[in-house]
Amino acid sequence: MIYVTGDLHGDIERFADKAVKKLKKGDTLIVLGDFGFLWSGDKAEQKRLKWLTKRRYRILFIDGCHENFDLLRDYPVEDFMGGRARHIGGNLYYIQRGSVLEIEGKKLLCFGGAESWDKEDREEGVNWWRAELPTSDELEYCVESLQAAGSEVDYILTHDAPLQILEFTQLMRGQPNWLHNFFDQIMKATQYKKWLFGRYHKDLNFSPKVQAVFLKVVPLE
Repeated sequence: MIYVTGDLHGDIERFADKAVKKLKKGDTLIVLGDFGFLWSGDKAEQKRLKWLTKRRYRILFIDGCHENFDLLRDYPVEDFMGGRARHIGGNLYYIQRGSVLEIEGKKLLCFGGAESWDKEDREEGVNWWRAELPTSDELEYCVESLQAAGSEVDYILTHDAPLQILEFTQLMRGQPNWLHNFFDQIMKATQYKKWLFGRYHKDLNFSPKVQAVFLKVVPLE
């Protein structure tokens, strides 16, 4: 089975949740951004990361806006399940923006990144990175991946959400940016069953096709 959950922010206690402990070999858990276990690079973090790589189930994560992108770039990109990923170790992978993964017969468009609301209060290279927002190459890769999939996937998994969804759900904070608008274009041009996103620290089903995920472990049926 494939499951998704929301922002972890490096909280190892989330893996003690009953729903996570029930995951078995062959299952996949996808984290919708702000993974947070590659942040400081210190020994305690390395110990937690090593523990994660040894889980019996596969852990995949997309990036959020609170990631240490310098540490993430230390891992080489490789082909992975129809898309691209950085192999952190064992069963742990960082999925690259715009990848369409094929898992258990399902196609999943994965796209991380978001703009920090508090970036003016952060220090570049310490707790904020410009790479939190995607490059034009990553947007192009997303478009090409969707074209190769015939503009049809089963699920769209992101950290942030389309502007149209944010306005409808009243989750919008600050000013819209070009990533929100890009997601709007993807939403209009793509056939999909459901769009699930993290970031907003809420567990809410807004409609049969839109769901915000945070603490829950949600199965992709």
